[in-house]
Amino acid sequence: MAQGGPLPRPRGTPPTSHPPHPPHVLRGTPRPPPPRAPAARATDAKPVPPAADEVELGKSGLRVSAVGIGAWSWGDRSGYWGQDAAAGYGKGDALDCYNACLELGLNFVDTAEVYGFGLSEEYLGEFMASSPQRPVVATKFPPTPFYLTEESLVKACRDSLGRLGMDSMGLYMQHWPGFLVNGFSNDAYVRGLIRVRKEGLAQAVGVSNFNERRLREAHARMAGEGVALASNQVQYSLIYRAPETNGVLDACRELGVTLVAYSPLAQGLLTGKYTGEGAPAPRGPRQATFVGKGAQAAPLVELLREIGDGRGGKTPAQVALNWCLCKGVLPIPGAKNRRQVVEAAGALGWRLDDGEVRALDDASRGLERLHPGAPFENW
Repeated sequence: MAQGGPLPRPRGTPPTSHPPHPPHVLRGTPRPPPPRAPAARATDAKPVPPAADEVELGKSGLRVSAVGIGAWSWGDRSGYWGQDAAAGYGKGDALDCYNACLELGLNFVDTAEVYGFGLSEEYLGEFMASSPQRPVVATKFPPTPFYLTEESLVKACRDSLGRLGMDSMGLYMQHWPGFLVNGFSNDAYVRGLIRVRKEGLAQAVGVSNFNERRLREAHARMAGEGVALASNQVQYSLIYRAPETNGVLDACRELGVTLVAYSPLAQGLLTGKYTGEGAPAPRGPRQATFVGKGAQAAPLVELLREIGDGRGGKTPAQVALNWCLCKGVLPIPGAKNRRQVVEAAGALGWRLDDGEVRALDDASRGLERLHPGAPFENW
């Protein structure tokens, strides 16, 4: 349902601190974190002032801006984002994104161990080391065959903290369910998340790409230990609405778990960048995902543009993100440059009305699988 009326007032400063992606990346030896002065530790940092629009992650008590930023492309060395896999993604652009987050109050930044094979975490750690303010940092544990036990998850969390230069992070998650070789380890991973929370390595713990059954099981196990399951990060957007029909969104609402939406702009398809006449295709492996789909999404993007014009010049991306907010989820669009962070921030501070939400719902029907889902959603 769309949310009308005045927006909630900020409730103080939050505590200091995607497409989740397929397990095709092999774990390599992470680069050692750069030297940092003692004053750069998270416990000494001044937290980012809260945005005018913020939410609690589940029932964890941890509050963050209602729109976050995904750092998958920061330090990318896989080639997925069409950059030079050897050189990685431009560090200066990532720093611009980080600084824009601080300036605009987008105080929730999502990364993962597998992003850039640890380089995304390292970049974020370097940026925070030279900043008097800190966002709430979320990162994720990859259940690869190298990690099989409860202890391995706890160790991976400590390793991520080392790359981030922190003593405790905001949110730690399991990136996808274990399968095949480590399919028997999922219970151990949940126990590891409980330990991470109880040992103070993170202020909240969550999961990612969990289907309804796995979500309910993890929630029950954690609740039995007095730990709140804060979030389930899954793909969700106007053209990927599977969580509405597979039970995940309803279960999150019932259990008090925040649904964090990765790829809320369908990796750019909902921005209009790839839908106009003569529009370019994205570089790199994403090209295969977009072949022939720009024309199919064009009517929906045009409606996003029309609604945005009626809202004082909001962009299609801002309207698409606001639709997510009206559904009660927390979108984390990826950002590769400062302009994209500024655009994401423009989705805050207002809400679509019920009629606009219904119009977008209707226009997106039949497009639900235009953007493919991750296979592990069904594991």
